[in-house]
Amino acid sequence: MSKVVGIDLGTTKSVVSVVEGKDVKVIPNSEGTAITPSMVAFTNKGEQLVGVLAKRQVVTNPKNTLYEIKRFMGRKASEVQNEIKRVPYEVVGQGDDPVKVKIQIGAETKLFTPQEISAKILQELKRYAEDYIGAKISDAVITCPAYFNDSQRQATKEAGMIAGFEVKRIINEPTSASLAYGLDKKNTQKIAVYDLGGGTFDISILEIDKNVIQVLSTNGDTHLGGSDFDQRLINYVADEFQKQYKMDLRKDSMALQRLKDACEKAKCELSTVMETEINLPFISVSQDGPLHLSVRLSRAKFEELVDDLIQKTLSPSEHALKDAKLQVSDINEVVLVGGATRVPKIQQTVKQFFGRDPHKGINPEEVVSVGAAIQGAILSGEMKDILLLDVTPLTLGVETLGGIRTPMIKRNSPIPTKKTEVYSTAADWQNSVEIHIVQGERELANDCKSLGRFTLEGIPPSPRGVPKVEVSFEIDANGILNVSAKDLATNKQQSITVKGSTGLNQEEIDRMVKDAEKYSEEDKKRRQLIDIRNQAESMVYQFEKLITENKEKITD
Repeated sequence: MSKVVGIDLGTTKSVVSVVEGKDVKVIPNSEGTAITPSMVAFTNKGEQLVGVLAKRQVVTNPKNTLYEIKRFMGRKASEVQNEIKRVPYEVVGQGDDPVKVKIQIGAETKLFTPQEISAKILQELKRYAEDYIGAKISDAVITCPAYFNDSQRQATKEAGMIAGFEVKRIINEPTSASLAYGLDKKNTQKIAVYDLGGGTFDISILEIDKNVIQVLSTNGDTHLGGSDFDQRLINYVADEFQKQYKMDLRKDSMALQRLKDACEKAKCELSTVMETEINLPFISVSQDGPLHLSVRLSRAKFEELVDDLIQKTLSPSEHALKDAKLQVSDINEVVLVGGATRVPKIQQTVKQFFGRDPHKGINPEEVVSVGAAIQGAILSGEMKDILLLDVTPLTLGVETLGGIRTPMIKRNSPIPTKKTEVYSTAADWQNSVEIHIVQGERELANDCKSLGRFTLEGIPPSPRGVPKVEVSFEIDANGILNVSAKDLATNKQQSITVKGSTGLNQEEIDRMVKDAEKYSEEDKKRRQLIDIRNQAESMVYQFEKLITENKEKITD
């Protein structure tokens, strides 16, 4: 069996890894670094740039440079209004139809789904892996936040398929991190994985018992991440500039991108120094001439700006402990995951909450990908004797009479799992029933997320309560749901794999796969032309140098 790579498809950064023998190798990108920005840019020449090359475009080409696309994956427009306001590129969407959440690129005539944009990032990671291994790669384990719902997981899997992968498993990010942490642990431990990434926060409680890793509970917030910390800094600095010059930099897309980059850099610097300066000359212009931005920022001020965001991570942590039926004192180790956990205030808050110093022996930005690679090696048979038991993050159920959400599979149930219940009709002489599938913890179905609907027809008309309809929910190892309904009188059955919630059907996915392959070939040819041009320029330079040196010798 070919190698299975592990991919951490992050909101702001992505990483790909592979198991080599007994070791896990984090694969470098074209620039020689392990971390690849999760960015895609479209130039006015029709070129598509990914990663570092795309990031270089973000200031001069903000409307056509896409980032934080993960926040739109599997989401309806009504769920991402705040995210839409924060990005300079155009997000087209309305209401509760996920099909309409697409990205409009000025230089392109078509609209892109979030899955297609994520697939371009995955394709680039695939290329890095193939260059490193020296062979074609077709299989991957891709991670997602533990608190992703079914439609977001489906969208992640679709992105992998569009990129040309056979997605062997969708694995929760904290669970993946625990695999990397627990690989060499021989004694029984209960650990908390505190995962604060670029766009999401997860907390998972796990038990490691020799070669068995069991997830006891998980909780989180899919609207909280490191980019929210950046936004607080952006707003603070922009407000200070506005007080001084009566001009709002947030209304100038190019100035805003410069400010965003500077604030992200300042946040990182404040993890190691107590004070830094954000200095952006010629950030704007007024009637009196060019305007320059210069703001000194202390670590204390930054911590004040983001303190409420940090505190928001504690409630999910409390709930996760409660669901696992554990006390803080039962936790043996706290593992930090995600670049945002480098912030000293976050480390301090985690220490105060759990009563112990967090574990710092692993790279928080690489560990998720490393764990995914280990899971890939387990699935391929390359690594054995390791058992991973994961859970579903949210309750799954059906809508019953009166709009009530009736649970079928409760949150933190081990997966894969299956649950069957028998229901009946709500009105006399019904010859069909509609199965409405919902996900969430609220009591009413309308307050939960709708995952899909399907109809079971051909039921013999009878008084209400007489027909018996057996409804089965089955969650696979990816956390993806399959639902079936059967009339016990006629044995007529209808089933659905909940894919409609992402807005893509198989035909559309197949078309996107072909488009991705087409662009992949174009990009390959473009890279070959660039290589040929570079070689030609090098040869011309060497030839000119040779002529000059020989000319000097002849003159002498």
